[in-house]
Amino acid sequence: MIVFDLKCTQTHVFEAWFGSSADYEDQRDRGLLTCPICGDADIAKAVMAPNIPAKGNRAPATTAAPPDPKALMAALAQVQAKMLEGSQWVGMSFADKARAMHLGEETTAPIHGQASLAEAKALIEDGVPVAPLPLPVVPPDQCN
Repeated sequence: MIVFDLKCTQTHVFEAWFGSSADYEDQRDRGLLTCPICGDADIAKAVMAPNIPAKGNRAPATTAAPPDPKALMAALAQVQAKMLEGSQWVGMSFADKARAMHLGEETTAPIHGQASLAEAKALIEDGVPVAPLPLPVVPPDQCN
């Protein structure tokens, strides 16, 4: 497909798509082209801005290689480990402890653990500030 800017004798400029330059010539010669604004059938190609490449003295644009997924995961794991420093693992009692801290029944402290989807939704609905961790955490009793 090719696009041309076309112009009628009334100087209306419009855009049209053709399968090739030969298709444009054929349709023009058979009188199939008309101006969509005024209906004029005397149509010619309008001046189009050429595609001019960048100046020769400019450095070509470089495309960065895609990041290494293993390196990204390792970096994410490091960030998560840093975030969890000083946080206590509370396991499956996470929802109860987070809610108790939110209600002032327990001293507020950084914790992390596990919660079911229903528990997590209930915490969020109750305004308890929680967030999922991007990577799974190995419980301390399961570390080698």
